[in-house]
Amino acid sequence: MALVDVKGVSKRFGGLTAVSDVDLTVNAGEVHCLIGPNGAGKSTLFKLIVGLYPPTKGSIFFDSVDITAERPYARVQRGMSIKMQAPSVFKELPVRQNIQIALQERLSGAERMEEEDRLLALLDLADDSGKLAGALSHGQQQWLEIGMALALQPQLLLLDEPTAGMSPEETHKTGELIKSFNAGGMTVLVVEHDMAFVRQVAQRVTVLHLGKIFARGSLEAILADEKVAEIYLGKTHAH
Repeated sequence: MALVDVKGVSKRFGGLTAVSDVDLTVNAGEVHCLIGPNGAGKSTLFKLIVGLYPPTKGSIFFDSVDITAERPYARVQRGMSIKMQAPSVFKELPVRQNIQIALQERLSGAERMEEEDRLLALLDLADDSGKLAGALSHGQQQWLEIGMALALQPQLLLLDEPTAGMSPEETHKTGELIKSFNAGGMTVLVVEHDMAFVRQVAQRVTVLHLGKIFARGSLEAILADEKVAEIYLGKTHAH
């Protein structure tokens, strides 16, 4: 069952076509990675799906509803939750309070405290819950923000390069986190270019190149595709 269905979507900025006639399906319950070299149009497509940009043409459906004209907050209310590339946590507030703010729409009292504890434990931040968020390492700030996105109990978690700037250990840990949410039934769409991370989490992969779909399929099929290795300038073989 398609949770996200992008149909014939293009986005032009003046004379530049950043995304050209893209069809993309994300099925309910899968971890889907959107990959491609720099400038492939991945972040633009991501911003179209979350509603930060309106498409120049084409339509976007979420859970069978046409959301092409909906604002980002309306998409969030429908069950999308978004984590952009740069962490945007409340740095001057304690870690626990960041989680609390994210949960307060949905829960209160003892229920909320229980969920705070669960998320802090899941993110491996329980010991740091009293620290100011700004004092966390870069990787921990990224996890905190993923936790805040999870607080909405979304049907779809969208992550834009969640491992940017992370150490290999932090990257691996992020992958394990994503797999645990997915095991609990959550659908995840990740924009990423770290191939080791893609190997760790992806069930299906869509490759973008120069704003167009270049290849799509299971992780195995994509990794075995020589043309994909070529557009990464052979870098995939080096990992």
